[in-house]
Formats: sequence, C-alpha cells, structure tokens
Amino acid sequence: MQAITVRDRDAGLAGLSLTDMPYPHAAENDVIVRVHAAGFTPGELDWPGTWTDRAGRDRTPSVPGHELSGVVEELGFGTTGLSVGQRVFGLADWTRNGSLAEYAAVEARNLAPLPTDIDHTLAAALPISGLTAWQGLFDHGRLTTGQTLLIHGAAGGVGSIAAQLAREVGARVIGTGRSADRDTALALGVDTFLDLQTERLEDVGEADVVFDVIGGDILDRSVALVRAGGTLVTIVMPPKGRPKDGRAIFFVVEPDRARLTDLATRVRDGRLKPVVGAVRPLTEAPAAFAPATRTPGKTIIRVAEDRTGDPS
Repeated sequence: MQAITVRDRDAGLAGLSLTDMPYPHAAENDVIVRVHAAGFTPGELDWPGTWTDRAGRDRTPSVPGHELSGVVEELGFGTTGLSVGQRVFGLADWTRNGSLAEYAAVEARNLAPLPTDIDHTLAAALPISGLTAWQGLFDHGRLTTGQTLLIHGAAGGVGSIAAQLAREVGARVIGTGRSADRDTALALGVDTFLDLQTERLEDVGEADVVFDVIGGDILDRSVALVRAGGTLVTIVMPPKGRPKDGRAIFFVVEPDRARLTDLATRVRDGRLKPVVGAVRPLTEAPAAFAPATRTPGKTIIRVAEDRTGDPS
C-alpha cells in the first residue's frame, strides 16, 4: 500500500515522503480500515509518539496522521461491535502507524459508526477537533449556560467546533485569530472577534473559560483574563502560570466512541458544521504540513475515491 512516512526526526517536513509500506497487521481487538479521508495535526512531527512505540522504542519509518474516515476491511481476533464493510470514523493510536495511508490498523474502541449521509471528508475533520473541543469546554472547562468563553484560534479546526458547541449551550463566545478569520468566526456564531495582529488581547475583558490552541505569548497573557473561579484550558503546553482564584489545565484528547457518535448526530441534525479547509490528495500531504498552507478550518487528505456501490 502507499503511505506518507517519516524516517528522520532531524529532517522535519523535508523527511515526509510518499512510499510503499506493508499492509498493516490486525492485532487483537483491531480493525483494518480502508482509509477514504484523513486528518493530521501540523505539529505532530514533534510528538514523541510519532517516532517511538509505547515502550519508547524507535518505530520508524512511521506513518503520521491520527484522524480517519473509511470502511472496515478486516477484523482482528476478538473484535466486536463493528463489521466488515461498515463505514467508520475515529482516531488512530498515537504510538502506531496512522491515517495517512491507504489502510490503517486501529483499535476498534477508537472508532464509531459513520452514518451513510455524512461524507468521509467531513467525518475526517471531526475526531480530534470535535473530541478536543468537547473535552476542553465541558469535561475540563465546565462551561455552562450564561458564561463567557474566550477561544483563541476560533476559525481553526478545534476552535470552530468549540464555538458552535458553546453557542448551543447558551454561552457568550469571544473569538480571536487573524483578520482573515473574522468572517468565518462570526458566521459560526462568535459574538465578538478580536484580531490578534492589530488589536490588544487585554481589551476583550474577562472570561469564565479561556480555551487556548495557540500557546506561547498568547497563552501566557491569557492567565490574567480568567475571571475568579474560572478556568484556563490549553492543548498546546502546560501553562506557566495559574489564574488568581482559578484553574489552569493542559490536556491531551482521549478517544470516546460515544461522544464521536453524538458529534456525528449533531452534524446530521445540522447543529454542528465542521469547517473543512483545503482538501488535498495523498500525494500532496507532505506539502500540506507546511505552515504556509494554513487555511481556516481543517485540512483533509483524500486518500481513496469511493468504490462503486459504496453508500459513502
């Protein structure tokens, strides 16, 4: 099969290439997914799991990408709850070969059934962004009706979903980003948008929950924006400081089949619209990692065209 691989940690983006790889092995409780569409995180080449297995051993050449949508091709021993030919979407494991390949071995518990009326390209934009947004807002941030939420990167993959979920529960949403993101953020229901390039972050006032996907100086300055009793939540790095009379939380998204199913239902009902940015073929995946290709929403890699007769 063909896959995007990385072999040299020091090579960075230049080390990404399209190569031939062996068809994956389905371990116990695994499924082999024929990947139709895949998502990735630009910074994942810096993640330890991209280069080593769970025991810390080198596993290169490795396949990046951790979001996928496709069709079950094969079941591993003991796998239950899914069937061959079923449409699924979800998360590939952090320390195993990922989704930027024609086939991927994934633990069955990391996948959820995909309704026939949701396109694979749209579904591939949901797993990390959707679960991160939900867990950040509600599991960690404890956002409730009537509170104020500040989202950094409101037009991005995670931020765009977080904005919609927050509005649905009746929160006031302030979004930040670049000037080019303003229209996208406002269309998602953001009440107020602040351009980080031309406006002062401190002018937004206090928020009950600050959700950061940018890190660095923006994360550091956000500590002072958390209202007493509120929470600063980030997915980038552990915060250096903690809000006065508040909490600061760094977390890594966790698989959740039930929540994936709920997110898919929201998409079907029209309550949630993932923002898909560029859609590129597998051959262009290395170039898609480059920062210069940044677009609002989630960049998706189309791996396979649908087969004749496939309801997808």
